[in-house]
Amino acid sequence: MRNPIIVALDVESADEARNLVDRLGDSVSIYKVGMELYAAAGMAFVQELINRRLDVFLDLKFYDIGETVKRAVVQVARSGVRFLTVHGSGAVMKAAVEGRGSSNLQLLAVTVLTSYDEQDLADLGYKCSVADLVALRVRKAMEAGIDGIVCSPLEAATVRQLAGPRAVLITPGVRSAHAAKGDQKRVATPREALDAGANYIVVGRQITRSPDPRSEALRILDELA
Repeated sequence: MRNPIIVALDVESADEARNLVDRLGDSVSIYKVGMELYAAAGMAFVQELINRRLDVFLDLKFYDIGETVKRAVVQVARSGVRFLTVHGSGAVMKAAVEGRGSSNLQLLAVTVLTSYDEQDLADLGYKCSVADLVALRVRKAMEAGIDGIVCSPLEAATVRQLAGPRAVLITPGVRSAHAAKGDQKRVATPREALDAGANYIVVGRQITRSPDPRSEALRILDELA
């Protein structure tokens, strides 16, 4: 079975991240670098992971004017990063596709954050449901030539139908039944996420805060086997 686990390196320093990667060993081969670690260690640490023959999911959710997004994506594409997230806005996605060019970088559109629910959307001024906004952004992403979608596991089945079989679906908000939800509101178990159509699952604290991260990763793989 292909290993679907992406470990979220949501830590404060390169040293802490490096220690986690060392402890996880061969149990995981894809790591998410988000804003916190990127702010602390930047592309230098991203390149370190790539040099170790590990895949990087750079989760920076690019959102800016088109030319800025395009030029930033050009830089990411040159680095060898495997996945990059961009905001699910039409102009942003179009610019990202232009910046990616013929590289192997796979672009992922962010639909609605898994920490958001209907009230959060209302506070932002949206007069639609989470499901409706997700569906709109999925359709726009596929029209723009985006490679895949980041979505809640609860929306994965619907997103798979909208995006088609070739789209890459990555679901955060995933944790085993025994694990705490943390700050996520729309969550599912690893098995539920894959059964719903996800290709990859992002797991953070369940693994990274475990006394034995490698054993916890292998435990999740056993749940999926």
